[in-house]
Amino acid sequence: MFITGFPAGLLQCNCYVLAPHPGADAVIVDPGQRAMGQLRRILDENRLTPAAVLLTHGHIDHIWSAQKVSDTFGCPTYIHPEDRFMLTDPIKDFGPKIGQLLLAAIFREPKQVVELDRDGDKIDLGGISVTVDHTPGHTRGSVVFRVSGDKDLAFTGDTLFERSIGRTDLFGGSGRDLLRSIVDKLLVLDDKTVVLPGHGNSTTIGDERRSNPFLEGLSR
Repeated sequence: MFITGFPAGLLQCNCYVLAPHPGADAVIVDPGQRAMGQLRRILDENRLTPAAVLLTHGHIDHIWSAQKVSDTFGCPTYIHPEDRFMLTDPIKDFGPKIGQLLLAAIFREPKQVVELDRDGDKIDLGGISVTVDHTPGHTRGSVVFRVSGDKDLAFTGDTLFERSIGRTDLFGGSGRDLLRSIVDKLLVLDDKTVVLPGHGNSTTIGDERRSNPFLEGLSR
């Protein structure tokens, strides 16, 4: 399996590219600010064709380039229905105009949007089977994408980080829901599962189970 990633934009959101092998269809996870240039280089160098854009949640640093990537390559964007409104209003409670005034950006929905409305559903994208787990807490529509292979992968967005967890003080956040999501959906996974978070370094479920101070006493 081919997988690579890079931090995009001022907020250094990790954008990931996943494919069965070079020369195949690819899945793009969380294309953030200024992601397009680096994405094009990765796609061209590895002869990859985007089959889907997957969004772990709707915050601005994760969805910034989703519409551009999706519409440029003619592929759908997948997002949980609870966060779909953020495709056009990614800074909730400030209004969509702040993106234009402060960030020189106008946000629009991609032409093709698919709602991830079934917890635990599996979707087949470009030869890759992706399991979608609804993990509310950081936002109401946060999800984790799991992919099985030689190494099991979990794209956790802003739900779980290396030695940390997602913030819950923004619109739709809930500390109780976040911890429940981590316990019910992530700590049940094998310790060797590779965690690919929305920011920072990759880690494993086992490392976080043992060393994450926010998860002390929560392990199942």
